[in-house]
Amino acid sequence: MTTGAPPPLAPKRSRARTFLPLALAAWMVLEIWLLIVVAGAAGGLTVFGLLVGGAVLGAVVIKRAGRRAFKNLTETFQQAQAAAQTGVPPTATERAGARDRNGFLMLGGLLLMIPGLISDVAGLLLLVPPVRSVLGRYADKAAERRMAAAPPGSLQDAFQQARMHRPDGKVVQGEVIREDAPQGPQDPRAPRPPLTP
Repeated sequence: MTTGAPPPLAPKRSRARTFLPLALAAWMVLEIWLLIVVAGAAGGLTVFGLLVGGAVLGAVVIKRAGRRAFKNLTETFQQAQAAAQTGVPPTATERAGARDRNGFLMLGGLLLMIPGLISDVAGLLLLVPPVRSVLGRYADKAAERRMAAAPPGSLQDAFQQARMHRPDGKVVQGEVIREDAPQGPQDPRAPRPPLTP
């Protein structure tokens, strides 16, 4: 016996999930082809030197970025402690100094460590500060758009709520609860007492 209801639709697969495996496969094939071409033109020892040099440089970059991230975390923690003791929130310049795009620096180091010439070029591009700042601004705008489009109650909504609790002058959404207000159920038709400061 059928109910006449249509069968449930399968969730749509996003474009990224569809094309990401194809893009990775094409990238791997292109990397191998380029390594073969360069090895044929310059020699296998040159390609080996490029790969080892990229791996060493990538390790140095990741180590340096990790130290900078730890230093920024320590400074932010110290500023928060000082602000809690004095009651003065950190200034905008102090907060902006902690946002260094260390994630893109670490990604550049990781791309340098991955064997391949295309990944090495992409990693070297991420070591250039203007490129990191442009990508960082683009990533911030994309994250803001995704958070604005998130339905209420989603994980993205939770991140948006967490961002609202920063001491940078933003209005924090919330509810005022008075301690002197009567506890228990109230008649919704009853007049409310005026709020006094």
